[in-house]
Amino acid sequence: MQTFLLFATIIVAVVLMVLAISKMKMHPFIVMLVIAMIVGLFWGVVDPESGLTPTEVVNQIKNGFGSIMTSIGIVILCGTIIGTILEKTGAALTMANAILKAVGEKNSVVAMGAMGYVTGIPVFCDSGFVVLSPISRALAQQSNVSLAVMGTALSGGLYATHCLVPPTPGPIAMAGTLDADLGLTILVGLIISIPAVAAAIVYAMKVASKVNIPANSEYTLDELRAKYGKLPGTAESFAPLLLPIILIAIASVADFPAKPFGEGAVYQLIMFIGNPVVALLLGVFLSIKLIPAAEKSHTLDWVTQGVTDSAGILAITCAGSSFGAILKCMPIADSVGGLVNSGLGVLIPFIIAMVLKLAMGASTVAMITTAGMMAPLMETMGFTSALGKVLVVMAIGAGSMVASHANDSYFWVVSQFSDMKTEEAYKCQTGMTAVMGIVMIAIIFVLSLFV
Repeated sequence: MQTFLLFATIIVAVVLMVLAISKMKMHPFIVMLVIAMIVGLFWGVVDPESGLTPTEVVNQIKNGFGSIMTSIGIVILCGTIIGTILEKTGAALTMANAILKAVGEKNSVVAMGAMGYVTGIPVFCDSGFVVLSPISRALAQQSNVSLAVMGTALSGGLYATHCLVPPTPGPIAMAGTLDADLGLTILVGLIISIPAVAAAIVYAMKVASKVNIPANSEYTLDELRAKYGKLPGTAESFAPLLLPIILIAIASVADFPAKPFGEGAVYQLIMFIGNPVVALLLGVFLSIKLIPAAEKSHTLDWVTQGVTDSAGILAITCAGSSFGAILKCMPIADSVGGLVNSGLGVLIPFIIAMVLKLAMGASTVAMITTAGMMAPLMETMGFTSALGKVLVVMAIGAGSMVASHANDSYFWVVSQFSDMKTEEAYKCQTGMTAVMGIVMIAIIFVLSLFV
């Protein structure tokens, strides 16, 4: 009875949230905070043993809000500033032109997904989307494609490797918890995430293409050339984006269990400059260097615009985290624990991770929680071989993909940076991530039959 009431509460909360935002046109920030408070108070009354007191509800909402500000707040601020400057200086268009020249206009969506696939290996998907969104917008304009298509393809590329390939925290934590070989996990993750990215690209071209969102770049290529005389060079245009990605990637390698750079001064330096906050801040300074001498007087205005533009994104993203924080306090993991004895093989970790992801929003939390539940059962369920352990890691990662919606910070990052309305984001982001997870578990299940 408790399990039924628990999931009924969550489903009703999500439905009310969607209706309030999409149909009643209420602001997501207010809706999610109110729904979080109602759910917390309701469960405290229904189940006092596992529920929260009214004071604890408020504290969890504040903690959830603050946790996102702590983890990605500065990253979003710096990323938005970089994006604003790249657009206003024409650097984003320079990058878009370089990519289109290399891959051709017909392959621009594939190129966007591939960029996400590579970037998502060392960089959190939230941060990666913020950093690469200027290219997504510029490519959409240059190739005359809806921004929804480019945003969906980029999101899928980032999401695949974020959920399946170490050294992102979720997969590397799962490998450690389940005693899976890290090298084999990386290899299998890199291979198996390719069809996930392919599914996202196909979804973007077939489904997201029906959502028309103009790129809305402030200037056309000709207007920028007339204004500045010439656009920034290709190398200097890519530098504000590539430098942070490279620094974060090196820090990820340095933090491998083998500690390839040791643990001394070199390691400390790499971990410092490879921290996303420091790396993105360096990217801000590189982007400022792109501003032509004639426009230097506008530097403060452009930075201020970036800060202002990020405010709405941060408010919505943090409110989603507040809702997730309330759900994390509910006994969701206990309610799905009975699945382990059903004999469904790798479908078990997939289903558990999927339920936790849908309920709590955070893919990494769903991965780590599910891995902890599966660890003592690996031998009993027959997952003792090196490949068997890795396939369980992949199955949990696939489950954590299904699906990104309103209680997931990534949902709001993608929707806000892609100019998507909430209902459009559900069609593009939620639908796409659901398809990715289902495609993945189908492949993983077939592979598990031969292990």
